[in-house]
Amino acid sequence: MLLSTALPTLLETPRLRLRPYQAADATVFFELIDRSRSRLRESFPDRLRAVRSLADAPVQLANFADDWRSGRFYVFGIWHGTSQAYLGDICLMPQRRGQAEIGYYLAAEAEGQGYAREALAAVCAFGFESVGAETLLIRCFADNLRGQAVARALGFAAQPLPGAMGWRRFAFRRQPEPATTILHFVRTAGLATH
Repeated sequence: MLLSTALPTLLETPRLRLRPYQAADATVFFELIDRSRSRLRESFPDRLRAVRSLADAPVQLANFADDWRSGRFYVFGIWHGTSQAYLGDICLMPQRRGQAEIGYYLAAEAEGQGYAREALAAVCAFGFESVGAETLLIRCFADNLRGQAVARALGFAAQPLPGAMGWRRFAFRRQPEPATTILHFVRTAGLATH
């Protein structure tokens, strides 16, 4: 994978601007997380634990900047291109063997307008072209039909669940099975989108 210093820091789509967070974004970043806690609890528990108060937001944004420089994690805030309203967050985390995982969330009022699809398309291009990923992964709860539709619209295909078709699930300690099934969607480099 490429070094983070060669990566673009602004991704633009017809309606959106995606960029790494800046210190001045701390308030809007916290406010979206704070009003979305019940919606984000299952999918983004680490983010919620890291940002419990407004005072935690600048620390988290500084951590994102450090992660960006190290190439460990690339987090973009999503802003509307015209109104400059903060809409959400999308990130790409490089993993082993050329794979990178994508996660995202939007403010409730931004859902259902095609913003997730637009942001995901931009981050897919970033992952394949700039970071050098060969495979992109999205995890989605089985009951999140909207998220699954977004993944499929961008050329991601559902994969067998861990434990099926020879996959092994490793656990270092006994943990209860998740209450909700998580599906894995994968897209490989070179796949054209709709």
